[in-house]
Amino acid sequence: MDKFVIEGGKPLKGEIRVSGSKNATLPILAATLLTDEPCEIKNVPKLRDTTTMLKLLKSLGKNVEVSKDRILISSNGTLNHVADYNLVSTMRGSFCVLGPLLAKLGKAKVSMPGGCIIGVRPVDLHMKGLLALGTKTTMEAGYVNAVAPKLKGAHVYLGGVFGSSVLATANVMMAAVLAHGQTVIESAACEPEIEDLGNFLSQMGAKIEGHGTPRITINGVRRLEGVSYRMSPDRIEAGTFILMAAATRSNITIRDVHLNQLSALVDKLNQVGVKVEKVRDGIHVKPGRNLKPVSMTTYPHPGFPTDLQAQYAALMSIVPGVSVITDKVFPDRFMHIPELNRMGAQIRREGGVAIIEGVKQLVGAPVMASDLRASAALVIAGLAAKGRTDIHRIYHLERGYEDLDKKLIGLGAKVWREKE
Repeated sequence: MDKFVIEGGKPLKGEIRVSGSKNATLPILAATLLTDEPCEIKNVPKLRDTTTMLKLLKSLGKNVEVSKDRILISSNGTLNHVADYNLVSTMRGSFCVLGPLLAKLGKAKVSMPGGCIIGVRPVDLHMKGLLALGTKTTMEAGYVNAVAPKLKGAHVYLGGVFGSSVLATANVMMAAVLAHGQTVIESAACEPEIEDLGNFLSQMGAKIEGHGTPRITINGVRRLEGVSYRMSPDRIEAGTFILMAAATRSNITIRDVHLNQLSALVDKLNQVGVKVEKVRDGIHVKPGRNLKPVSMTTYPHPGFPTDLQAQYAALMSIVPGVSVITDKVFPDRFMHIPELNRMGAQIRREGGVAIIEGVKQLVGAPVMASDLRASAALVIAGLAAKGRTDIHRIYHLERGYEDLDKKLIGLGAKVWREKE
């Protein structure tokens, strides 16, 4: 197992390119189960999570060919309806095979999902939506057993305690495209990843309207076709690089960014004193000299993304003054706080709120990554800190950031890997 070693305290310069979206790729790969025809997916990031999803598709009976960032998925004639624990338990996104398996086979046996430990993440909204479409489900030995000989369109409300659910919306969408009749999903997730999935399904021949809005209407069709589709850039990776530039007081250019997907982040950074300007094929980040502390609350899209909360905390930890961060999506997502404090940050948690008293300088230290986005926050802190930072358990990083060390080296960062 490797660790990251960072010699921080120096500004970065140059340009960096954003990879394809991890959170959009996973449900789109799952959606290839809905057709027997070949599907070509391009601009796929090389990540632990995408590798896991491809292994899962193979275990379900799909043929998979990988060539650089291009993946060709085809059918060998027979699908398996059982999604194995050893794969699904490592990554929550793999649970989205449930909807397409039900739609295609009329039955599915899918292990309860795993992934990052960032708080309670139930699957009740998945079950609620699929139940409305005519699915009968039981729980047995950690598996969801679902049976639906004939899915029927229905009116489904997917609002939850902490708002809408991206994966639940994806699962219901994929089940509904082959259901008989019309399905209306109210309080659907509006994230760009759902818009990407809707675009992919539409190209396959699905009849979908409203994806990317709180109300999605789907008219079921009998079959879907194979397509060629290019993944959108990863907005969370782009946001991480923007916050990295701000924390290290660096002027860098970031290529392949859809800036309209990051409006909430850009708005906050404008208040902080960081300029994010659109340039050809990307954006340019220019931090001001005197940054100001700005409080922030996460919400479902188009609000500030919970997946950038930890990275924003890393920035605020070195902005003099007091800022307050509230996470309304995952109120327990603060496992990065003790590790940032090991580096000299002054952060205390009170329930679902983090209170940050900014310090002038962080100091490098050995730290432990607890989850994917916390790992990114520690990288940002390490780059901004004085001295050496050792980040352990970087397999979390490799779940969501493609070749991050190589990309940072391209910006002039002193980053390398060492064996644990």
